[in-house]
Amino acid sequence: MLYHWSEALVSTFHFLNVVHYITFRAMMGLLSALFMSFLLAPWLIRTLQTKQIKGIIRKDGPQSHFSKAGTPTMGGTLILFAVLLPLLLWMDWKNSFNWISVFLFAGYGVLGFWDDYQKIKYKNTKGVTGKGKLRVQILLAVIAMSVHYYLTPEASILYFPFFKNTSLELGWLYIPFAVFIIVGSSNAVNLTDGLDGLAIVPIMIAAGCFGIFAYVSGNTVIADYLHFPFIRNAGELTIFASCLVGASLGFLWYNAYPAQIFMGDVGSLPLGGAIASIAILSKHELLLVIVGGIFVVEAISVITQVFSFKLTGKRIFRMAPIHHHFELKGWPEPKVIVRFWIISIILGMIGLLSLKLR
Repeated sequence: MLYHWSEALVSTFHFLNVVHYITFRAMMGLLSALFMSFLLAPWLIRTLQTKQIKGIIRKDGPQSHFSKAGTPTMGGTLILFAVLLPLLLWMDWKNSFNWISVFLFAGYGVLGFWDDYQKIKYKNTKGVTGKGKLRVQILLAVIAMSVHYYLTPEASILYFPFFKNTSLELGWLYIPFAVFIIVGSSNAVNLTDGLDGLAIVPIMIAAGCFGIFAYVSGNTVIADYLHFPFIRNAGELTIFASCLVGASLGFLWYNAYPAQIFMGDVGSLPLGGAIASIAILSKHELLLVIVGGIFVVEAISVITQVFSFKLTGKRIFRMAPIHHHFELKGWPEPKVIVRFWIISIILGMIGLLSLKLR
């Protein structure tokens, strides 16, 4: 909104030219989202407490979690508003990449809200059925990626990180490939969100890394120098990524151990989808496996646990996702959280090495 207003007023007020710079709008988006989080969070926590919107604790989970009963949930609504409202101010809404990423973010947010609502209404951890949730996730991702495929000439090209000028043309097969990444990322973040603040810091790190990748890919000079694929208009995704970082940082203030509010599916599902969409649109899909390695490991721990139990009747981990395994081994919850954060920072730095290692 402010971006388009500045275009009309810059001839009169020359200082508004600064709004045209992606770096300026990215920083303003981050600060706006952070301010919005701090502004809305106290009110949201009080409202959720008043309306008895409490998190449902798994009965088969670690006993140490039972003391968390009564903590407000659906805090992801704070993240949704803290991201979307600054985006209205700072993004270029003529850019198709912005519409695609926001469509996925908002769509998955609505799905997560309905899932949390069902859990609270019926006071159980089931919510929307797994198959029903998966169908909606796939449908939204198919719509978004189909639009991307038909609007973007280079959409179907898969680039390999750490290798210069190495790519693979997937054609229409890119659509199911991208859908798999989006749905997988969304659910992986959802699985990771099991301890206070555990998921939100890796989200910030991933958003920051992919914001940098998007900026580099959208700048023809820098992309050429670093041997990155140049993706026209991808730089605008930097503002979206920055808003994710700002909103997540503000949410962490209240979600850090011991949490005053839980994220819920209304936060984890759209955040996972948002990270995947930035990675896909900026053509760094494969780096998501590295930068989002914590989410990958959490998802794999659940998959292997289920398959092992069904095939052999034995469990690989004491409990899945894997963060519960370490809790049951005697690690205090804060130690599990901080160590996972450290691993996520290391993975983010490895991902950033691809800026120079080509």
